[in-house]
Amino acid sequence: MVDFELNTSEARVLGCLMEKDLATPEYYPLSLNAMVNACNQKSNRNPVVSFDEEIVLQAMEGLKEKQLVWRSDAGRVSKFSHHFDKRFNLLTREMAIICLLLLRGPQTPGELRGRSERLYAFNDLDEVHVALQSLEEIGLVRKMPRLPGHKESRYVHLLSGEPEQGEADGSAGKEAVTPRGPSTNEQLVALEKEMEIMRTELAELKQAFLEFKRQFD
Repeated sequence: MVDFELNTSEARVLGCLMEKDLATPEYYPLSLNAMVNACNQKSNRNPVVSFDEEIVLQAMEGLKEKQLVWRSDAGRVSKFSHHFDKRFNLLTREMAIICLLLLRGPQTPGELRGRSERLYAFNDLDEVHVALQSLEEIGLVRKMPRLPGHKESRYVHLLSGEPEQGEADGSAGKEAVTPRGPSTNEQLVALEKEMEIMRTELAELKQAFLEFKRQFD
């Protein structure tokens, strides 16, 4: 059960620390400059932000008070690290899911598997569902109502409190449909979502083909 609530900058900083811990352990823990760059990264982030050192330091202080990160001043440059996994006794696959939800918002199991390769290589969607179920049982994630026209439900993390009403009941998706038709920006967003789904499905097909091929090797 979560006994704290992260603000937007704290969630981004924590997610970045998790990501670098899992994806590039050779460059972890992170310096302040590396933390700023990780937060402001334009790829694999939703939304894209522009944090300065002050914002990141304030977020770090908030995370320290919540006993989620620590700062080491042993070297010439201060380094920052998290211990979220130890706080909640999480497996690597569960950490990968929380990391992705912090950095990219609500996602389906298929999206989580397709985007997790650098963090943890899930064998199949069943393993993703097992990890999500474990996270649900300890109160770290929640399954959201399936949006109209979508095959899968999305999952959201609960580290920043309850999800917004529009996300929780799917009304945000309904509000996007207006009598005047979608704007250019809305069309681009929809197209990006469709392309992301196609990428995920392609990755799943590729994995299934490789597994089938191995049976005859």
